[in-house]
Amino acid sequence: MSNTTFHPDTISHTISILYGIKNCDTIKKARRWLEDQGIPYQFHDYRVDGLSPELLQSFIEHVGWESLLNTRGTTWRKLPDEQKAAINNAETAKTLMLEHPSIIKRPLLVSSSEGSKSKETKKYLLGFKAEQYQQFFSHD
Repeated sequence: MSNTTFHPDTISHTISILYGIKNCDTIKKARRWLEDQGIPYQFHDYRVDGLSPELLQSFIEHVGWESLLNTRGTTWRKLPDEQKAAINNAETAKTLMLEHPSIIKRPLLVSSSEGSKSKETKKYLLGFKAEQYQQFFSHD
C-alpha cells in the first residue's frame, strides 16, 4: 500500500461563467449543450445581474470591442445612424454596451482555472458552436 500525499497547490479548480441574456436562442443552445455534457457553469444574465464597467472592460481587453459589438442584432439596427457612426473606438463602444447590454454578442463563455501555485488562467469564447465548445473544454 502506497502513501499518497495531496498538495493543495497541485489541485486545479475550473469555474465557467456564461454571460448573456436568458431569452436569447443562442444562449439557450449553449446552456443546453453545457448541461448535456455535464459541465458545471454559472449563468450571468446582463439584464438581471447587471454589467459593471470593470467587467465589460475585461471582456474588451480579452475579446476586443469590435468582436463584442453585435452589429447584426435588432438593438443595433434600431439605433439612429448618427449613434452607430459615433462608435469608432473601445471607449464609445463600451459606453454603448453599458447602456444597451443586449448589443453585446452572445454568449460569452469565460472559464477560470486555478491550479499550481494559485496561478489563475482565464479562457474566453465568444458565440456558440458545439464544435468550438467541445474543443474549448477538451484542454481542461
